[in-house]
Amino acid sequence: MQIDVITLQPIVALIAGILILLMPRLLNFIVAIYLIFIGVVGLMGHMGGMHL
Repeated sequence: MQIDVITLQPIVALIAGILILLMPRLLNFIVAIYLIFIGVVGLMGHMGGMHL
Protein backbone atom coordinates (compact mmCIF):
# COMPACT_ATOMS: atom_id res chain seq x y z
CA MET A 1 0.00 0.00 0.00
CA GLN A 2 1.39 3.34 -1.04
CA ILE A 3 0.19 6.68 0.35
CA ASP A 4 0.82 9.69 -1.86
CA VAL A 5 0.80 13.40 -1.05
CA ILE A 6 -2.65 13.91 -2.54
CA THR A 7 -4.09 11.38 -0.07
CA LEU A 8 -2.01 12.56 2.84
CA GLN A 9 -2.72 16.32 2.68
CA PRO A 10 -6.45 16.18 3.56
CA ILE A 11 -5.76 13.80 6.46
CA VAL A 12 -3.05 16.05 7.90
CA ALA A 13 -5.22 19.15 7.35
CA LEU A 14 -8.15 17.51 9.15
CA ILE A 15 -6.01 16.56 12.15
CA ALA A 16 -4.47 20.05 12.26
CA GLY A 17 -7.91 21.67 12.08
CA ILE A 18 -9.24 19.58 14.95
CA LEU A 19 -6.20 20.38 17.09
CA ILE A 20 -6.58 24.11 16.35
CA LEU A 21 -10.26 23.97 17.38
CA LEU A 22 -9.40 22.19 20.61
CA MET A 23 -6.34 24.29 21.45
CA PRO A 24 -6.26 27.62 19.57
CA ARG A 25 -2.97 28.62 21.21
CA LEU A 26 -1.22 25.92 19.16
CA LEU A 27 -2.10 27.57 15.83
CA ASN A 28 1.42 28.79 14.95
CA PHE A 29 3.01 25.52 16.04
CA ILE A 30 0.54 23.36 14.09
CA VAL A 31 0.80 25.46 10.93
CA ALA A 32 4.61 25.32 11.07
CA ILE A 33 4.62 21.54 11.50
CA TYR A 34 2.07 21.14 8.69
CA LEU A 35 4.13 23.22 6.27
CA ILE A 36 7.36 21.40 7.15
CA PHE A 37 5.65 18.01 6.84
CA ILE A 38 4.10 18.77 3.44
CA GLY A 39 7.41 20.20 2.22
CA VAL A 40 9.38 17.12 3.28
CA VAL A 41 6.81 14.71 1.81
CA GLY A 42 6.79 16.70 -1.43
CA LEU A 43 10.58 16.63 -1.68
CA MET A 44 10.69 12.91 -0.93
CA GLY A 45 8.21 12.32 -3.75
CA HIS A 46 10.38 14.21 -6.22
CA MET A 47 13.59 12.59 -5.05
CA GLY A 48 12.03 9.14 -5.05
CA GLY A 49 11.37 9.47 -8.77
CA MET A 50 15.05 10.07 -9.52
CA HIS A 51 17.14 7.01 -10.36
CA LEU A 52 20.92 7.20 -10.15
